[in-house]
Amino acid sequence: MAGTKRASEEGTGPRKRARSNTDFTDAKELVEAVLDGDASDGLGAADALKVAKYVRWLESAVEQSKPEEQSPAEVAGRAEKLQSACVSGIKKQMSWKPSCKTGTAKWSYDGVCPDAAVFAALLGLSAPPKWKMHKYTVAEFEDIIGRIKASARYSSLYLRGSVNVRYQPDEGTFKMSGSYGC
Repeated sequence: MAGTKRASEEGTGPRKRARSNTDFTDAKELVEAVLDGDASDGLGAADALKVAKYVRWLESAVEQSKPEEQSPAEVAGRAEKLQSACVSGIKKQMSWKPSCKTGTAKWSYDGVCPDAAVFAALLGLSAPPKWKMHKYTVAEFEDIIGRIKASARYSSLYLRGSVNVRYQPDEGTFKMSGSYGC
């Protein structure tokens, strides 16, 4: 029995993506020939039909790959979720250290937001940011994100100094950093 396979193991190999049943190799070659200037001046009806079908197929493929437009309510909802994640992540880093006495304890929050419209809504901007880095005062940052306060021992910890926000739109990542203390 050691050499037999169970029925459930037979189909567990790697799965391949289903390919489109339309083959446009003739149309692609025709387009290349036309672009290279090797084709005759006039296309036959059959060749023109192949090219037209190929163009329609390409148009539908491009249309399917476009991201869907989001309503302002969806953008606001995603920005609110991102905001709560940022606040939670910052608060988790705020713990008692001796540098809290001088207000120089550091925090840094890295996040991912591939949608620039959601990131703009997070920061209260009317359009996606054109900057890669921006410095906010603590008051400005807390007006946007919300009040950030953590408790440690017998006192409370608050943001101090300024907050740097870096955004990489091509990568869809951002980083917020600053300092905190008593």
